[in-house]
Amino acid sequence: MRTLDHFHGGIHPAEHKLESSELPSRIAPLPSLLILPLHQHIGAGAKVQVQAGDHVLKGQLLASAQGMVSAAIHAPTSGTVTAVQPHTVPHPSQLPGLCVHIEPDGKDQWIDHAPLEYRAIPKSELLAKLREAGIVGLGGATFPTHVKYSLATDQRIQTLVINGAECEPWITTDDRLMRERAAEIVRGIEVLRHLAEPAETLIGIEDNKPQAIAAMRAACAGSDIEIVTIPTLYPSGGEKQLIKILTGKEVPSGGRPTGIGVACSNVATAYAIHRFVDHGEPLISRQMTVTGNVRTPQNIEVLIGTPLEELVRLAEPLPGATGYILGGPMMGVHIDDLRLPVVKGSNCIIVKSAKLFPPAEPAMPCIRCARCAAACPADLQPQELHWFSKARDFGKTQEYSLFDCIECGACAYVCPSHIPLVQYFRFAKSEIWQRERETQAAEIARERHEFRMERIEREKREKAERLALKEKAATAAKPAAPIAAPVMINPDADPDDTLQMRIDAAMTRAKEQAATAQPRNTENLTPQQQAKVAEIEARRAKFSELASNAGADDESSKKS
Repeated sequence: MRTLDHFHGGIHPAEHKLESSELPSRIAPLPSLLILPLHQHIGAGAKVQVQAGDHVLKGQLLASAQGMVSAAIHAPTSGTVTAVQPHTVPHPSQLPGLCVHIEPDGKDQWIDHAPLEYRAIPKSELLAKLREAGIVGLGGATFPTHVKYSLATDQRIQTLVINGAECEPWITTDDRLMRERAAEIVRGIEVLRHLAEPAETLIGIEDNKPQAIAAMRAACAGSDIEIVTIPTLYPSGGEKQLIKILTGKEVPSGGRPTGIGVACSNVATAYAIHRFVDHGEPLISRQMTVTGNVRTPQNIEVLIGTPLEELVRLAEPLPGATGYILGGPMMGVHIDDLRLPVVKGSNCIIVKSAKLFPPAEPAMPCIRCARCAAACPADLQPQELHWFSKARDFGKTQEYSLFDCIECGACAYVCPSHIPLVQYFRFAKSEIWQRERETQAAEIARERHEFRMERIEREKREKAERLALKEKAATAAKPAAPIAAPVMINPDADPDDTLQMRIDAAMTRAKEQAATAQPRNTENLTPQQQAKVAEIEARRAKFSELASNAGADDESSKKS
């Protein structure tokens, strides 16, 4: 028998599981409207591929994955895209996000789809297809499955852990799924085993789910998959906590399970992989628990994008509702707007009432009792994180390992001062993320500016080099200029007599031109041409005589 380990802390809140776990799950009818956010997973949001007015079929790609850590979004049914615009999304901030709005046509008409022979294709291709199918972790974190199983060539997985613990109160989706779809879950587990090639495969289920344990053991009969029953303790369903229980290994701060040779996936994720591999269906639906102040608490398979108000209506809400919790009471988000859509990470909607969920006590000052530290499954110091978060000393929160907090709510549950600790931690994380985004944006802007200046300088250098080469080529191609004959200056002339120098230079140039000139026609001249030539020669003789006389007169004047 396997020896189980223990994680630090943990609590035993009231379970409230029997309310919804004993009825068979049902399939929700087609909703009147589907609202599909483009960001339903950890990582970059999907890139929209449709526009208003498009008619889409069930399973058709609506938005493609962007980058490595991303996942695609598909049409849950056939219909018309009425808008691609912001809508409030399920998030603690309840701020709007870009969504694809579809009006179903009632035909539920599929695209062409077929099973996938996953063993006949390379693992890299299988991972790419999981990305295209939008498969993400359905245990709550919505981490893209293809990223988790994209292992390095030297990385080995010793243990594949399948999470069927479902430790949070009120939620029973995994319980009903294991009871009703055990064989299909095992089919999906086989795909994960093909990807990870683990030495062992363990399915951890809390001991408060005996029927699910029996169903999974029957489905795994004849295989080497081991069903491990673990004690009921919140939050044993946390990834790090379940790994610690089953293997005794601890995931280091800031690390991932694959770094210690462990891969972990939820049973609902395995079921979604089965639907894709065996039927060619992308992730377009999931099971949700509808419970609390309703007439018929139950689990319902619902299309992703269905407004919560239509889902709650199926369970027949009772009078006296005081609000809603999307998720479980420990880690869920308190909401008032039921127009929010179901997303891939949704697993439960609880209708609150004053009887089931009395108003929270007002928060009092911390008394430093350290109960929160004793209950923390991540072995943190919540009271210190609270002080630093409240003081906005985010550097200190990181020193105290804020991001190791899984937001399980165990600290707030045991706090005698009723301090909403998890809200402080979420606030601090969001502020740190925002500052990191701003820092990254500033760094990108700086790099772009530096690159631009470098480009401008490079272009200047290249232009100068081109001009230099062009001038050099022009100089090389230009014919050499004839060397002028030296000017003969009268040796008797005064060096300061610039007029005589100019006259002598002019006469020298004239002689050179006359020597090099080629008369056009010196023979067979007409009488008119001969008379004109004689006239020109007479003028030249006269000018020469005048020039000589001018030089002689100037010389005599100097002597006198």
